[in-house]
This record gives sequence, C-alpha cells and structure tokens, in this order.
Amino acid sequence: MSAIRVDGLRKAFGPLQALDGLTFAVEPGTVFGFLGPNGAGKTTTLRILAGLARPDAGQAWIAGERVGPESPARRILGYLPEEPHFFGWMTPTEFLSDYVGGLFGMPPATARTRASELLDLVGLSESRRRRIAGFSRGMRQRLGLAQALINRPGVVLLDEPVSALDPSGRREMLLCIERLKSETTVLMSTHILDDVERVCDTVAIIDHGRLVALDARQALLERYAIPAVELEFDAAPDPVRIWAETLRGQPGVASVSVAGHEVRICLDGGPSAGRALLRLAIDSGLPVQRFAMAKPTLEDVFLRLVGPQG
Repeated sequence: MSAIRVDGLRKAFGPLQALDGLTFAVEPGTVFGFLGPNGAGKTTTLRILAGLARPDAGQAWIAGERVGPESPARRILGYLPEEPHFFGWMTPTEFLSDYVGGLFGMPPATARTRASELLDLVGLSESRRRRIAGFSRGMRQRLGLAQALINRPGVVLLDEPVSALDPSGRREMLLCIERLKSETTVLMSTHILDDVERVCDTVAIIDHGRLVALDARQALLERYAIPAVELEFDAAPDPVRIWAETLRGQPGVASVSVAGHEVRICLDGGPSAGRALLRLAIDSGLPVQRFAMAKPTLEDVFLRLVGPQG
C-alpha cells in the first residue's frame, strides 16, 4: 500500500487553476521530492493532504485513509508549513510538550521526553528555555520540524523546509530529513533543485498543477538530462553575461545559465555542438580558464521539462 496516493486532484481559486488533475503515489520509507516553480500547486497539494483544504474534485489517501478535515489520517501525519506560526511567549519546550503534546493527548512525562529528543535533533537544545518571539526565521523553521515529528508520524509533509536557513543550517536540516526515512515517509515540497538532488529518492515535477515527470532521481537524470558544457572565464561578470546572452537561440543550445565568471550551457545537438561552443568562446576574446563537459544535473532536467522561470 502506498504511503500517499493522490488521484485526479483539482482545485481552483477563482480563475486560477491551482491543481489540474494531479495524480501520483509515494512509496513507504522514502524521501519524495515534490518539485516545481513557485505557483505550480505544491502548497495547495500539501494543504489538501494535511486536511486543511478540500479539493474541488479528485481524492487523496494517507496510509489508506482518505484525507480531509475530519479524517483519522490527520493523527498519523506531521505537517510543516512554509512559514510556521507559534505562540511567541512560549519556550520551545513549553510549545512542544505542553501545547503540541497536549493536542495529541500525550502524557506530560512522555511529551517532555519527546520534546527534549526533538530539540536535540533539530539543533535547538541550547535555546529550549528562550522565548520563541526572539527566534530567527530559521530557528522557527527548525522548531516547526520538531512539532511535525512529535507524534512519531508515519508520513511527514514538509513545505519548503530549508528555504529560510543559512548554508550550515540547510546542511544540518537536510541530513536530518535524510535520516527520517528510516522511521517515516517524507514528502518534501521545494523549488530548490540542489536540495532534492541531495536527499530525495524519488522526484515528482509539477507545473501549473499538472504532473510533468515522476521517477527515481537517477532515472530522471538518465532519461531527461542532456549534455552540458561549463566554461569559466578570467573576465569581469558583465562581458561574460553579454557573451552568454548571444548563445541563446544558437543551433544546438537548449539553455544558458550564468553565475559570475561561469557559464553553463545545456546542449541539444550532441558533441559537435560542444566543439562549436569552444570555438565561439575562443572567438569572444574573453580569456577561457576552463572548458569541460558537465555531468547532467536535476536543474538540467527541470529546465528541459518546465523551462526557465522568470
């Protein structure tokens, strides 16, 4: 039995069709990457699964229980919204053990023990007696993960769980999420491709409320990724960017991305297109420090299936 099953979900907000017949399944014990650009329908899907919204059509199940505001599935799942809210006058220990533990009917001693375990897990043990009102957004995000786990859920829904964290905090949170699959199933909604590539077993890509692709991470790379070239110049960023813009629309070029002195070019014309790019780079007059065929990434897959996002 699938841990999560979604069948033909539709949801509109006035003229905006947020979900348009969305269908997918998540296998138990996996970290499932739910990937798409902003506005693709990710948060709407998670809110329906969490029982916080109703679809206009279609159905969804968690561990065989049909989801909804009155569903028993709500007691076997954890949910972290993108911007969790708390009672600022509480400490993390009070919030987790007294408030959240109380909502689940946990005995006080059990709730306090579980709260302590989770604060250690998310790196907030040293702040357990501070008032939440003084927490940064990243600290609130980590506390939100702790509250999503307090009832030892069989399924955890995470909406952009690391978007507010600095690089060190992101790394710690992703390691934590990766470890969770030994005890639960994780559906992680995000638009950050690197995070999906690091921790997710299976990836679904959605756009405009429709499923674009779903497969194991490596299978997606093998099926959809196309050859790419990386160039690094010993030149100022502006002339590098101007040269890179001239490549858009060139034969054999699928997409171009620029980061300072570096340019990444996805190809659709095979190795000969790569050789032509080397000649164009040399003819640009910009000193080339590095030219290499690049390993395909999930970003390449995303750009091919969804296109660049403005």
